[in-house]
Amino acid sequence: MDTKELIRRAFEARKYAYTPYSHFQVGAALLAKSGKVYTGCNIESASYTPTNCAERTALFKAVSEGEREFAAIAIVGSKEGEVNSLITAPCGVCRQALYEFGGPDLTVIMAKSEEDYEETTLGALLPYGFGPANLA
Repeated sequence: MDTKELIRRAFEARKYAYTPYSHFQVGAALLAKSGKVYTGCNIESASYTPTNCAERTALFKAVSEGEREFAAIAIVGSKEGEVNSLITAPCGVCRQALYEFGGPDLTVIMAKSEEDYEETTLGALLPYGFGPANLA
């Protein structure tokens, strides 16, 4: 799967975001090493704490279906009805959750559009991440 297609899938997932409070909609498309793509959107709650990010929605969906290894994730976000002028990066909690299964080499694509994006690794976004190796 190429980068642009993964970004397109993240934009498609963003359409399902439930954001009645922040109105900031995020979509994510997580590419498993098996080649399957899992999508997610952010889901808000009136009490805020149980709100879930798009990245973790995609990750938990994938893990609940048996996937354990991932190659890349594309993330897009913007205020409802607007085009974002900034990239949307995964929050700290999502970085840690992704580290569990993707490790430092997971490719992270943060896109404003299919043509305008930044690509990095999870290790660059979360140096010294805590993962399964720390408990070995």
